[in-house]
Parts: sequence; structure tokens; C-alpha cells
Amino acid sequence: MSQIDRRQFMVHAAGAVAAIGLMPDSLPAAVRRPGSAPLPIALIGAGRQGRAMLVELAKIDAVKVVAVCDSDERRLDAGVRRVADAEGFADHRALLDKRKDVAAVLVATPTHQHKDIALDAIGAGRHVYCEAPIAHTVDDCRAIASAARGKRLAVVPGLEGRSNPVYQLAFGFSRSDAVRDIVAIRAQHCQKTSWRVPASDPARDRALNWRLDPDVSIGLVGELGVQAIDVAHWYRGRFPTTVSGSGSVRFHQDGRTVFDTAHADLHFDDGVRLGYFATLASSYESRHELFVGSNASIRLAWSHAWMFKEADAPTQGWEVYANRQQFHNDEGITLIAGATKLAEQGKLKEGVGLPHPSLYYALSDFFRAAIEGAAPAATIEDGMRASAVAILAHQASVAGAAVPIPRDILG
Repeated sequence: MSQIDRRQFMVHAAGAVAAIGLMPDSLPAAVRRPGSAPLPIALIGAGRQGRAMLVELAKIDAVKVVAVCDSDERRLDAGVRRVADAEGFADHRALLDKRKDVAAVLVATPTHQHKDIALDAIGAGRHVYCEAPIAHTVDDCRAIASAARGKRLAVVPGLEGRSNPVYQLAFGFSRSDAVRDIVAIRAQHCQKTSWRVPASDPARDRALNWRLDPDVSIGLVGELGVQAIDVAHWYRGRFPTTVSGSGSVRFHQDGRTVFDTAHADLHFDDGVRLGYFATLASSYESRHELFVGSNASIRLAWSHAWMFKEADAPTQGWEVYANRQQFHNDEGITLIAGATKLAEQGKLKEGVGLPHPSLYYALSDFFRAAIEGAAPAATIEDGMRASAVAILAHQASVAGAAVPIPRDILG
């Protein structure tokens, strides 16, 4: 083989290995609804997550937001102003009764309100995208999953990792000899913020600051940890059996009792542990998951992913041409979706990172299920399991003790 032929072969190998595990070697195509007007949909919950959804929905031509619902008048008005010709509702039941044209609803309300809205929407025959965690109690998680079973509807949890192209790509590596044996998992969500929303009166203050209300909040581990927990479920293909935890108010000394810093250790039956950490006191290293393997470790950071090979791991040749990034004393190989085409064009570096937030891919995946009948990347059963485990992890952090995970929620 000539030097030129060998180089061409290796460049193709670099792209081919990115598709390991039969993962698609490209970014997903835009959702289409050929021959029809856009699918009419409704947003229920116009707070921070609802606003983020509206930004991503504006990129999806196959759907049109025709109604916005929020019980808070100011947020409802702001939400309606963001969407041309959308009708506003203060109650989700009124929306479902009046707007029979709405085919799908997106539930982005406070977590403890999810169950009633999801059950009403499923009962009304609407497709449902429910933010994760899907509920704030294990029983409510069970109720939503039970209501969805047997229905010819797309009922999908907002577990963004499973729809994320770089996470799908890295999943293939995690199941190969490139990583080999996963021996430990670490994950964190660090963001220096208060979680407190300014409000002009006590009633509105409690409604807006539900995350700080111990009667309904499932804390940092529950609200934020659910995404990392689901990624661990997915990558491992198994579930933890017990969880222990701890937490405290370390920074925001403003009278709150919901922890601003929390830890959870999830124990799998084969001895692997997921160590999860979340804080509102620091943004250091932000949000990521790390799967430590005997041949390589994979670091996932939602828009990016890297693989760190061990010195004694076997080489496959393509590493010579891979894009690399330095992390302190370690060098990571950047995992790039669509690597084959980019490698052929000599544009691997241009493919680093995703062009859209992970929320965009999760919403697109939901609409493929609703419009085309495609199987969603995350099922409502996945949502029940990840949400229930996250809730129990929060309970463990509050109790400072180990909590068993009931077998019936794991399937």
C-alpha cells in the first residue's frame, strides 16, 4: 500500500471508528411533516425551561406552537408575546378542552405539577413531552408510566442524553474494547446561582420558588441529577440497587433548608458506583459525566465528549489523525458526530461540539415519535426509572443514610 493510499485508508478508519456500535455517523436530519401544515402543539409552563423550549421549537419547522399555558399571569403574558398568534390559558384543562386541534403538549411546569397535567393530556389523547424528572414522588412516576402503557401516543420524558448525538456516539465506544471494563462513574452539576426567583408578594414567592420549598422540592440531586442518572442507566444497561447521600447549606445562608450542596453514591450490584455531586456555590467544571474504563475513560459534557486512552491500551491506528484536546496533564480524543464525512473533507476540527443544545435534539426526537411513529430514544419507562432513582437519591441525601431502590420500579 502506498503512503498516500495508507493515509486515505487511515482517514477513513478515523471516521469509521466514530461510528462504532452502529451509531449513525451524522447529525440527525430535521423533523419533517411532508404534505401537511405544521403539527399544532401547546407549551404548558412558561418559566425558564419553557422559554428555553420556545427557542428550540422556533428551529423546528414541522411544528407550530398555537397555545401557551401558565398559572402565573406575568409568565403567561411573556410566553404569549414570544409566539406569534398563540392563545394563552391560565389552566391546562381549559386548554385541552378548547383547543382540540392541539396534537401534542410539552410539560415544563414545576415538577410537582407534572402528574396531573400529564395524566389529563394522555387521557385527552395528546402526545406528551414531560420534562425530567417526570414527577416529584415515586408513586406519581409510576402513575404517569402506567397511564401511558398501551396508548397509541408518544409519551416521552425529557431525558436529553439519549437523543444527544455525541452521547450516542460515545455510547458505542463505551460498549467496545476501546473503553473495556467500566470500573467507576463520576458526575456533577456545578453552577453558581441561587435558585431563588425574586417575587413581589409571599404567595407568588412560594409558587415561583418551589425548588426551595421542602414540601415539594426534590433538591439538587433530584432536579439536576436525574439526567446523569439516566445516562448511567443507559450506558451500563443496568440499575443501582441502593443509594446513599448527604448534603447541607454551604453557601446561600438566606434561611433556606433545601441544600445548596449535595452528594449521592449510587451502588450497582456488580460493585460499580456512580458518585454524583451538585452545588449552587461553584461553577467549577460545570456539568459532566465521567465513565472510567480499563482501556480508556469517556468524559461527556452535553455539547462535547472526549476519550482518554490508557498508555497500555491497544492502538487501532486512527488515533494519529484524531482531533485532540489537552486537559491538565491528560490529552483527550474529541468524539465528533459525523466524523467520516468531516475526515474526508479534512474538517474534523470544525465538527467539535454540537450546533444546538441537547434540548433541541430531545424535542426533535419527540416530534419524530409523534409525527412519524418512530420509537423515541427515551421511553416513559426510562423516565420513571431515572426520576424515581433521583427522588430516592434526594431522600438519601436528606437522611444522610442509605436508601434501597425498590425492584418494581427498575423492571
